[in-house]
Amino acid sequence: MIDDLKLNAMTERNRIPDSVNSVHLIAVCGTGMGALAGMLKDLGYAVTGSDSGVYPPMSDFLAEKGIRVFERFDPANLAYGPDLVVVGNAVVRQNPEAEALADSDIPFCSMPQALNRFAAEGKQSLLVTGTHGKTTTSSILAWTLHEAGLSPSFFVGGILNNFNSNYRIGDGPYIAIEGDEYDTAFFDKGPKFLHFAPRATIMTGVEFDHADIYRDLDHMKQAFELLVKGLPENSLLVAADSDAIDDILHTPLCRIVRYGRRPDSYWRLGDIRSEPPLTRFEVLKSGKLYGSFTTRMAGEYNLMNALAVIAAADDIGVPKDRTAKALQTFQGVKRRQEIRGVENEITVIDDFAHHPTAVRETVSAMKQLPADGRLIAVFEPRTNTSMRKVFQDAYPECFDPADLVIIRKPSRLDKIPEDERFSSEKLVEDLKRQGKSAFHFSDTDTIIHFLTNNAKPGDVILIMSNGGFDNIHERLLDSL
Repeated sequence: MIDDLKLNAMTERNRIPDSVNSVHLIAVCGTGMGALAGMLKDLGYAVTGSDSGVYPPMSDFLAEKGIRVFERFDPANLAYGPDLVVVGNAVVRQNPEAEALADSDIPFCSMPQALNRFAAEGKQSLLVTGTHGKTTTSSILAWTLHEAGLSPSFFVGGILNNFNSNYRIGDGPYIAIEGDEYDTAFFDKGPKFLHFAPRATIMTGVEFDHADIYRDLDHMKQAFELLVKGLPENSLLVAADSDAIDDILHTPLCRIVRYGRRPDSYWRLGDIRSEPPLTRFEVLKSGKLYGSFTTRMAGEYNLMNALAVIAAADDIGVPKDRTAKALQTFQGVKRRQEIRGVENEITVIDDFAHHPTAVRETVSAMKQLPADGRLIAVFEPRTNTSMRKVFQDAYPECFDPADLVIIRKPSRLDKIPEDERFSSEKLVEDLKRQGKSAFHFSDTDTIIHFLTNNAKPGDVILIMSNGGFDNIHERLLDSL
């Protein structure tokens, strides 16, 4: 294991050399690291990677790019002497390649450091931050820049259906980046978003999350406050209206505009008309009608994401008719309200929701879809936070719009101290006390069997997890 003394000795090598030809990425199969590997390969670098879990779709993506991936962490993977090693934030000090890196003379960096150097250098960064909505908002922003003819680069945490990719290297002046509040690497415990000096920043909201690294909401606020204090004086912060963000905006140097539903919001949602599959909405700027827009996204929280992009795009000079076209033609992001298939008139939808707020808003949005049957909500608590009981009492109200609720027992509870563990049994008991039809299951096979026997034509099955959920979507569709 790398002790503090050795970690300090490594610090001088935490840099990117002027001349780089070959790059090795430790933990390459994460969504962000895989995208970075593809981006580096597209830029002409010789790229290798390693991971302990190498499986589709990331393994197929990396193979198609011609990137050699070592299927376990091993010091021998560094033996060829890459010019640079990029260390993913999933890599711990005990990782054998991290230990080998510590004993070598190879320069190394984190993912955001690499992104800054190889993708964002010479461009104006447009950063999207916040506890929720980052991927969707940064994706809308990237597509809006594209529709405006600005040939953007982008790097986001999900696959944009318009591009069938989560990254792009454009020749235009802007790069849209999803800025994560999670820590950067074992050698840099600060949030990833602190590594950027953006032209404009969107902050979608701040709520407590990531209980494995943040103590409470105030601790999270401190991280976002550091971001705000460090924003360049000539940059713009587009900040959602919320009490938590009010607490953060003390002494910023940058320009600030607020957006949301408050009467005094500079950017504000006006009238909203739901006409499935479309939603039409008005936007007010400084109290006056700015324009009318149409989108295929459901739910008011998605309209808020769109509103933030409208504000940022307006500031950099994107004509509102271009923004309107982008919103109308935006095809969404994989795993965000994604229809995976329809069998026997039963619709299966996939969503990444896991935080109580995201679960509540997603379930509410799906209830607005036209359907002849029930809304069946299936939830797998899988994140380090949702597997803890910190949100145990918050989850019951999140499923109010659903007709039937199914909770999977977390599969990795052994990683959580026993007295801190979330209980799927208790959640189901609480839901039943509220009059809900609810069940909990210990494995995915049993859930598929239950749904196959109980789902009816016209039902919508909403499956929420931030993981693969044992490929439940395809297996369920096959079973149906």
